[in-house]
Amino acid sequence: MKLLAIDTATEACSVALWLDGAIYERYEVTGREHSRLLPAMLHGLLADCGMALAQIDGIACGVGPGSFAGVRIGVGFVKGLALGLDQPVVPVSSLAMLAQGAIHRHGAERVLAAIDARMNEVYFCRYDVVDGLAVAQGEALVAPPAALELPADGAYAAVGSGWKTHLAALRERTTATLNPLDGEALPRARDALPLAQREFAAGRGIGAGELLPLYLRNRVALTKLEQEEAARKQQ
Repeated sequence: MKLLAIDTATEACSVALWLDGAIYERYEVTGREHSRLLPAMLHGLLADCGMALAQIDGIACGVGPGSFAGVRIGVGFVKGLALGLDQPVVPVSSLAMLAQGAIHRHGAERVLAAIDARMNEVYFCRYDVVDGLAVAQGEALVAPPAALELPADGAYAAVGSGWKTHLAALRERTTATLNPLDGEALPRARDALPLAQREFAAGRGIGAGELLPLYLRNRVALTKLEQEEAARKQQ
C-alpha cells in the first residue's frame, strides 16, 4: 500500500509517504508559508522516492484542530488531489498526530495532547496506546486550561504547544507524572500514516467530498471586551 499524508494545521507544514510500511517525510516549520511551500514539498518528496502521484492508493489529511487558515489550506489541497486521483481519504486529528508522535519518539503509553487555541483556550484530548496506536479517550475539545479535567495520577506524555503556552494553568489541573513534557511538539504528517493505514486497511476511507475540517469552534478572535477581561485576569 502506498499512502500520502499532508498536514498544514499548525505552523508546521509536512508531507509524508507510507511505502509498504516504510515512511518518508518532508517537514518544515513555516509560519504562514504553507500555500507556497506545500506543492514543492510534495513533488520533491515524490521525486526523492521515485514515485508518481498516480501510484498513490490513498491520502491521509490533517484536519485540525489548529490554525483556521492552515486547516483550510491542507483540507482544500487534499480535496483537489483526491478528486484528481479518484482515491479515498482518511481525516486525522492534529491531536492524534501529536499523540502518535509521542508514542513513536518517546515510547509513551498514555498521552495528554494540547494545542494552543489562542483566546486563552487549548485544544485537548487524552490518548491511550492500543496495539501501538493512539486511541482517543473521549472527544477532543476546546476549553480554557482551568476548565479541563485532567487525570489526577499516573504517568503521561504531555505534548503540544498548549503545554508551552499554558503550562502553569495546566499543571495546576493534575498531579500526574508528565514525562516527557514537550511544549515544542507539533503535528507531523508522518505520524498520521500509522493511524490512517489502519483505517484504509479496514476499508474506512471516505470520498473527497466528505472531507471536512475539524475546527472545534467557530470564532477565531476575542472581542475587545473579552481581550480586556482576559488581560485583567492575568494581572
